[in-house]
Amino acid sequence: MTDLAADLALIVEAAREGADLALAARARGLEIERKPGGSPVTNADLKVDAFLKERLLAARPDHGWLSEETPDSPERLKHRRIFVVDPIDGTQAFIANRPWWCIPIAVIEDGQPVAAVIHVPERSEIFVATAGGGARMNGAAIRASDTDALEDASLLASAQMLQGPQWVTPWPPMRFEKRSALAYRMALVAAGAFDATVALTPKWDWDVAAGALIAREAGAIVTDHLGEDWRFNRPDPRQASLVCAAPGLHPLILERTGAIPRAS
Repeated sequence: MTDLAADLALIVEAAREGADLALAARARGLEIERKPGGSPVTNADLKVDAFLKERLLAARPDHGWLSEETPDSPERLKHRRIFVVDPIDGTQAFIANRPWWCIPIAVIEDGQPVAAVIHVPERSEIFVATAGGGARMNGAAIRASDTDALEDASLLASAQMLQGPQWVTPWPPMRFEKRSALAYRMALVAAGAFDATVALTPKWDWDVAAGALIAREAGAIVTDHLGEDWRFNRPDPRQASLVCAAPGLHPLILERTGAIPRAS
């Protein structure tokens, strides 16, 4: 096995085991608290986080760690390679027994993802990618759509965000849907099930690192709303915004979003 193949096998198995823990915890009854800002966290989130940290760092003790449910530490900045994890992305859906939650795990090397998995257990979907190795869902190669027109494009985004009066050039009619987990939205764009997903506010690395690699390896383009590439494992673990789109659609989206200043 190559290093990346071994890394991918490790994180896929860990994601599967983490999903089993989450589902078992929900079956026993969830304990739900609110984090600062109001977002929910459950005992399942914390249990999966602790499991993944122990499992992955035991296998790769030279790697750093970044997770939504672990207090961040500048220690990770000393590592060339780190794991970036969201133990449950889409906690609201998980609590409500909706299937739109997932476990995304990425291996970051020198600021870029090199291996990634997004496991969507209640949809029986596992999206994976390695740098230069393409992207797959359940073992089959996936590709972003060939859509090259905004009109009637399918977006995983807020219709209100893109159809408000703030736009100098109005957007044409498009089809909008919602999914709770940002990582899953990016995976669906990678698979060609949707043409793009757009978010104009900062996004945490653990929500987008795995999706960035999977989408790019499937031929989609992933940048911020000004077209700038992302870099991971920085002191502030956030990306300015998200445009993840089919290659023919990405520049058409940037023609509009490029007029919006980057958030300070």
